[in-house]
Amino acid sequence: MIVCPSCQSAVPDDKAACPSCGFSPTTVEGFTAWAPEMAHAGGGFKRESFAHLAELEASNFWFRARNALIVWALQRYAPKMASFLEIGCGTGFVLSGVAQAFPQARLVGSEIFVDGLAHAATRLPDVELVQMDARRIPYREAFDVVAVLDVIEHIEEDELVLRQMLGALRPGGTALISVPQHQWLWSKADDYACHVRRYSAGEVHRKVKAAGFEIVRSTSFVSVLLPAMMASRLAARRTSTFDPRKEFEIPPAINSAFEASLAFERGIIRAGINFPIGGSRFVVARRPHPERTICADC
Repeated sequence: MIVCPSCQSAVPDDKAACPSCGFSPTTVEGFTAWAPEMAHAGGGFKRESFAHLAELEASNFWFRARNALIVWALQRYAPKMASFLEIGCGTGFVLSGVAQAFPQARLVGSEIFVDGLAHAATRLPDVELVQMDARRIPYREAFDVVAVLDVIEHIEEDELVLRQMLGALRPGGTALISVPQHQWLWSKADDYACHVRRYSAGEVHRKVKAAGFEIVRSTSFVSVLLPAMMASRLAARRTSTFDPRKEFEIPPAINSAFEASLAFERGIIRAGINFPIGGSRFVVARRPHPERTICADC
C-alpha cells in the first residue's frame, strides 16, 4: 500500500495524487521523487562523496565484507524473501549483491539524493530506484525485508526512521540494521561523513525495540580488526588535516588481508557467536505478527 508522505492518507498507487491533500510524487532527473525539495539539498551526507564511493566499493575490503554479511543474513533469516527495500541505497552496491543472491525478488532502492541514484541506475538498470526522505516512507506493509545500512547515524530523528521502517514491513517481515559503534571511536572520519552519533549496543537495542521490533540477532562486526581501527583513529587525532580518500585507499596486500580477517570473523558469526565489541553493530529484527506480543525484557 502507498500512503501520502504529506498527510498519511491512503493513495491508490505510486503515481496517483493524494485524494485528501493533492500531493503527488514528481520526477527529478528521471527518478520518482517523494521529497523533491531534498533531492539536491538533503542533509546528512556530502553529495560529492557518491562518485568516490562508486569507484572504490567493489574493491574495498569493508564494503565487500559487509555485503557478504548482509547476503548471508538474508539467506539465513529471510530465505523466502520476495521483496526488499533499501533505505539510503547510495550507489547501489548493496543492492547489486542482493540482486545476485535473490534474482527473482523485487528490489527497491531509495536515496534522499538523486546523485546517488544516478550511480545506482548505472550499476542496476533494472532495479526500481526512488528519491525519498527516510523519515516519510510512502510504503505500508509492502516489503518482506527493509534494510537501513549505515544510514540512521546520519539522521537526527533515527527513532522516527525505525518506526517508518516498521510500517513499511509486512507483519513477520525482517529488518536489517547496521550502524557505526562505540562513541570512543569518534574521529575526523565521522565528522566528514556527517555522522550524528556512533551507537552503543544498548542504544541500538532500545531504539529498535521502542519502534516495535523484536530483535532476532545482534552482533558487532569489524571486531577482529578493532585494534587496527583504534590505531588508525588515534593517529588521525594527532593530525590537523583529514584526507577522506586515505580512509579507503588501502594497499592491495593489506586490503586482501583485512578482507580475509573479516571472512574469518563472518564464519564465527555464522556459527552463532556474537561479538560484544567492534567497529560496527549489525542487527536483524522482525516486525511481529499482530497476534504475537513483544517481550519488553528480551
